[in-house]
Amino acid sequence: MTVLDEHGLPISRREAFEKYGFTPANCPVRDVMDHISGKWSILMMLELIDGPLRFGAIRRRVPDISQRMLTQTLRDLQRDGYVSRTVYPTQPPSVEYKLTELGESFSKPLVALVDWAAQNHETIKQARVEFDGEMAA
Repeated sequence: MTVLDEHGLPISRREAFEKYGFTPANCPVRDVMDHISGKWSILMMLELIDGPLRFGAIRRRVPDISQRMLTQTLRDLQRDGYVSRTVYPTQPPSVEYKLTELGESFSKPLVALVDWAAQNHETIKQARVEFDGEMAA
């Protein structure tokens, strides 16, 4: 998206941030990315894209996450409004998680990021190998 000045001319992102009063302390991009870019957050949201899941189902789909970290990640996503949590009065109680409208709106750019990562992963890995070789020389 291009931001225009008062004369309809495009301005730089830095100028746009200054225009709207964004600073490193109140930058919306940093604030959102700080929360969503954790090791597990994106994986949890990807698991929920196809529909609601119970806690145990998420745990089975992501077996290398600890129960404590799964619980914390889901709470963080719930706190930010990406995920909703419903407790059903069964014995024992069952808990279901699903993306909220906000979470669903994030799924399109999230899937695009996953597609980009998959398409470019080999190139990135090769760049790392080349960089590491140069640093070792």
